[in-house]
Amino acid sequence: MGTTLAKKPVVIYGVTGYTGRLVAEYLREYRMPFIAAGRDARRIREVLDKVPGIENADYEIAEVEHSTEALTQLLKGTKVLCNMVGPFMKYGPEAVEACLAAGVHYTDTNGEQNWMMHAQQTWGEKFAAKQLLLAPGIAQMYTTGEIAANICLENPGLDTLDILVLWKGFPTYASTQTIFSILTANFYHLEQNQYLQWPATAKAEVIVPGQHQTAMALPWGGTAHPVWFKDDPRVANCKAMGGVFERSVMEGVVQIAAVVEEKIKPLPKAEADKALSDMAASLQSGMPPRENTRINTSVDSVHASGPLGRAHCVIHGNCNYKQTGLLQAYVAYHLLQAPPKRYGFASGCQAFGHRELLGVLQSFGLVSEPVVTLQTGGARRG
Repeated sequence: MGTTLAKKPVVIYGVTGYTGRLVAEYLREYRMPFIAAGRDARRIREVLDKVPGIENADYEIAEVEHSTEALTQLLKGTKVLCNMVGPFMKYGPEAVEACLAAGVHYTDTNGEQNWMMHAQQTWGEKFAAKQLLLAPGIAQMYTTGEIAANICLENPGLDTLDILVLWKGFPTYASTQTIFSILTANFYHLEQNQYLQWPATAKAEVIVPGQHQTAMALPWGGTAHPVWFKDDPRVANCKAMGGVFERSVMEGVVQIAAVVEEKIKPLPKAEADKALSDMAASLQSGMPPRENTRINTSVDSVHASGPLGRAHCVIHGNCNYKQTGLLQAYVAYHLLQAPPKRYGFASGCQAFGHRELLGVLQSFGLVSEPVVTLQTGGARRG
């Protein structure tokens, strides 16, 4: 990279993965210059050459080792890091520390509740003090459901969130590695504003809006929602479950969770990590096909309730990885032009507004108009 020219403002770290290349695609849509960073420049070049429309993008490639020092050097002079290198509990700290050192906003696509809690406690106040955003977990499986929850909460008097996120497709290699990594962690829902641990084998039959058949849902590592709503004075209780529509995949995860609980959790950490990674790789080692809008659908359903009121919001969408790529690109696009609504640790909706993010997803044809049903009650005083 030339030293005389200003650095491109956005860094995608881990661009060779499924989601990373989608972030590159949507940054091109927003005409945002970016640096595509990772361990292997040749591999980055090979991958980006296959991204649709990449010849019109303004980008450069940077080979960087995974250390705080090397990442800090790369990030100096840039504005936003979109981090795709997970599992994040394992690889995230170096990237976050580098952002803090370089004065750069941080966002990632993680689905690891333990990472969210760790990031909030470790770096939340430090980022806020530097007027930087720390926004882990901006992805379809969390942010789109968070949008639906916030639409419900536009109605005062509702304090309990029951969140369901389902999508049609198969997890990518990185997603599968993450799913396995969180199987050894404890995960929680929110009850009266306190974290309450889920049983390791928790699962549920759920009613899916828009179809007669039920589906199986899992706590999916607890998800980001209880962490985001923990300090929201409107919310006392928050449970989130989700997964993929394909029941055989969900049943497989349940069986694997039982094996992990019985045979892998007792192992020393290094051995357990390797066993989990090997199991994950045996299930998903290739790259899934590019999403098809007719096939890869998503549904985010939130029931919000209070003593005397009910609200239900359903957002039907498609291409959940594209939703993730777009949300990441929009976050970078926004941060280059205007400050977020909140510094430090914040969710997508807390930092950018739920109606704004909904509009972004709708403008690219990735979600339909939310379906909202309200029921309010209680006696009126004359």
